[in-house]
Amino acid sequence: MHVVVLCVHALAAHCSTSSRSLATTMQFSLYYFANQDTADHERDKYRLIQDSAVWADQHGFARLWMPERHFHSFGGLSPNPSLLCAALAARTERIQLCAGSVVLPLHDPIRVAEEWAVVDNLSNGRIGLGVACGWVPNDFVIGNNQDKFDRRKEVFAESIETLRKLWRGESHRVLNPQGEEVLIRTLPRPVQKDVPLWITVAGNPETFRMAGRLGANILTHLLGQTLEGLGDKIAEYHEAWRQAGHPGRGTVTLMLHTFVGEDDNEVHDLVRGPMKRYLHGSLSLASAHICSVPFLQNAQNIDLANVTPEDVDLVLDASFEKYFHMSGLFGSHGKCLDMIDKVEAVGVDEVACLIDYGVAPDVVLASLEHLNVVRILANPRVGALVR
Repeated sequence: MHVVVLCVHALAAHCSTSSRSLATTMQFSLYYFANQDTADHERDKYRLIQDSAVWADQHGFARLWMPERHFHSFGGLSPNPSLLCAALAARTERIQLCAGSVVLPLHDPIRVAEEWAVVDNLSNGRIGLGVACGWVPNDFVIGNNQDKFDRRKEVFAESIETLRKLWRGESHRVLNPQGEEVLIRTLPRPVQKDVPLWITVAGNPETFRMAGRLGANILTHLLGQTLEGLGDKIAEYHEAWRQAGHPGRGTVTLMLHTFVGEDDNEVHDLVRGPMKRYLHGSLSLASAHICSVPFLQNAQNIDLANVTPEDVDLVLDASFEKYFHMSGLFGSHGKCLDMIDKVEAVGVDEVACLIDYGVAPDVVLASLEHLNVVRILANPRVGALVR
C-alpha cells in the first residue's frame, strides 16, 4: 500500500511537466560495481547483491548487471560475472542475468561460450552478455595475454565473431597440440538460439557505429560524455543499425549511480560520503594507468606529479556534485523522473541503476521501494494502473 501512496504523490507532482507518451517503455535494471577493500575480510559481502536481485526479480526489473574486474578494489567483488550470475540463477525466476562486461581479449571465446551456456541452462535462457575490449594493462597478465594489449580491439572483434558462431552451434576450426586442424563445437548447447549481446562503450563514436553494424546492443555511462553528446552517438548507432539491415533498433543501456528518496537534500547528505569514497577508488585506478583510460582526452598530457590531497578532495567534491545534479539518478521521485525524461529524450532505452557504491546495504535495500516508484511512473501505462 505504501508504494501506491508514493506513486500517487509523485505522479501528481510530475505529470503536469512531463511529456512522456503512454506508449513509452523505459526499462530499469540493477548494476553492481562495488568498491571492495583488499583488506576487507567481512562476511556476507554478497548479501546486497543477492537480496536486491531477488527483490528486482519480484518487482518487474529487466536485468541484473555484473562487471568483470581484476586486481583493484573498484569493482573487486566480481572477477568473473558468470559465477555470480550462476548463483543468482538459482534465486531468481524471470529477470535477465547479464555480464557488464566480459573482457573478451583476456579469454578464449571457446571458454566464454561454454561458461555462459551453462548459466543460460541454469537460468532457463535468461543470460545476456556485455562484452568489452578492456583498457587496464595489468588485467592482461591473466592467461599471459600481455601481447594482446596493443591489439585488443582487433582481438575483440575476432572474439565476438567466434563467440556468436559457437553459440549458434556452428563448428570452429582450431589447431590441436599435434598441429592438426580440428573442428570443435561447444557444449552444453544454450537455451537461447543467439546470444543477447551488448557492447560496452566508453564514448568512442566508432564503437557506437561498430555495435550498430554488428546488430549488438549498447552499454554505456556518462563518465567523460554529456547527455547531448551521448544523444549524437546514439543517433549514429541507430543509423549504422539501419544501414546494416538489422530488424528492430537495438537497446541502449545507460548505467547511472542511483539512490532515490523522498527529499533531495536528505539524499544528497546521505550519499555524499560514500560516493566520494567510491569516486576516489575510480580515480586511483585511472591515475595508475592514465594513458590507457578510454574516456580521458589527451591523457598522455596529464601530469599527476604535483597533485595534492587537497586538489584530489576538490576534484571529488566537484565530481560528486556533477553526478548528483547532472549524471546520476539521485534525489526525490520528481528529480529522478526528470532525469529519466532527459535520458529518454536522447535515445536511452534502459537505465541500469548502480546501487552498491558504499551506502549501507540495509539503507540501499529500503530505498529500492522509492526506485520502484520511479520505475512505475516512468512507464505511464503502469503508472496509470497504479493511480
